[in-house]
Amino acid sequence: MSYTIKTKLTKTFIYIFLVILFLITIVPVWILLINATRSTPEIQQGVSLLPSNNLLNNWKYLTGKGANIWRGFINSALISIPATLLTVYFSMMTAYAIQVYDFAYKKILYNIIILLTIIPTQMASIIGFYKYMSMLNLLNSYIPLIIPAIAAPPMVFFASQYLESTLVKDLIESARIEGASEIGIFHRIILPIAKPGAFTMGILSFVASWNNFFTPFMLISKVEKYTLPMMVKLLRGDMYRTEYGAIYLGLAITVIPIIIVYAMFSKYIISGISLGSVKD
Repeated sequence: MSYTIKTKLTKTFIYIFLVILFLITIVPVWILLINATRSTPEIQQGVSLLPSNNLLNNWKYLTGKGANIWRGFINSALISIPATLLTVYFSMMTAYAIQVYDFAYKKILYNIIILLTIIPTQMASIIGFYKYMSMLNLLNSYIPLIIPAIAAPPMVFFASQYLESTLVKDLIESARIEGASEIGIFHRIILPIAKPGAFTMGILSFVASWNNFFTPFMLISKVEKYTLPMMVKLLRGDMYRTEYGAIYLGLAITVIPIIIVYAMFSKYIISGISLGSVKD
């Protein structure tokens, strides 16, 4: 078998594998969106890939039974947007310090950060965190869901790896010679250079914060402060057990913002990961 034939067969196999992977990824989301437009009897009849005409009825039932979807949407945005900004900014700043400065125990600190990326911190520290927030009278507050986003070990690790492959230290030295301050160098030089990586971090952080259910569930008990995933949990009540279309619609509403954000900034994810994986 010639080299050309082997190459074509390899490419064909790769394309087939990618198509299968794409279908495995996208079909469940598509079925979720389609079921949001179907009635309960239609859903019980089996899977369909074509939309129905029951979307308006599902929406009326969803909003007419006490599930304030818009309130949950706003609550999730009030948490996710500032948490994402804090995560990106301080993670990038921490990674910049690790890559540029030499200080005592830097290697130990970086190893601790790597270790924390593989430890499920919510499960490991949620009891102590809950008691601490209770002592500070911060239960039923969004502060514990936003401020801790400053410390995000996975994002620090990602940013550090990204800066390691893209950072030009001679440029930093030149800026220092010109009299630029350290914070000015970070804002005017590092952040513009690291914009693709920052966008990638932002999207990943936003998705994680938007989908976060466990921590808000532990800290928030007032229904009017429920996030969107918590609002969807209300759909499990007795009144919704036979209204599958309304349940699917509620789930679809939680997914749509993520799809929109990803569609708008997906090019930054690709370029950010590509640049962060290339080293000299």
